[in-house]
Formats: sequence, C-alpha cells, structure tokens
Amino acid sequence: MMTLLLIISILVFIYLVYVLLKPEKF
Repeated sequence: MMTLLLIISILVFIYLVYVLLKPEKF
C-alpha cells in the first residue's frame, strides 16, 4: 500500500511540474 501511495505521489508531482512548465497546454 505504501508503494502505491509513493507512486501516486510521484506521478502527481511530475504532472504538476509538467503543467507548470507548459501552462499553455492543458
């Protein structure tokens, strides 16, 4: 379960970074 939460957290972080780097592309 902790591994799943860790993976989800990493994916959310990557998604947020991607959105911040490309704000014109939603």
